[in-house]
Amino acid sequence: QVHLVQSGGGLVQAGGSLRLSCATSERTFNGYSMGWFRQAPGKERDLVAVVSWIGESTYFLDSVKGRFTISRDNAKNTVYLQMNSLKPEDTARYYCAASSNLFPRIWGDFSDWGQGTQVTVSS
Repeated sequence: QVHLVQSGGGLVQAGGSLRLSCATSERTFNGYSMGWFRQAPGKERDLVAVVSWIGESTYFLDSVKGRFTISRDNAKNTVYLQMNSLKPEDTARYYCAASSNLFPRIWGDFSDWGQGTQVTVSS
């Protein structure tokens, strides 16, 4: 089991930027693909971005393409979600997650989850 601890998030105006971090002490972190999900009240949890364990970003939700980037620093056992040009519709609770799959795509592909962090974008 991978213990994930998230940081970052908060309140930002539309057009602003935030960076989310997700860290683990797991020594085999570089063997996990990492993803970010988000869930707004009353809505399903959506997969936002994925970076494979070989370090390539493999997926972005259409609505965040060109605005969000995902990266990982295996030396620090940390994955990041850089969010630029934020919109009110990006408001949600964001979760990082770990998967042993190379190309995870659905909720069930991920085995371990961070505690979640709130992102609120004001108009």
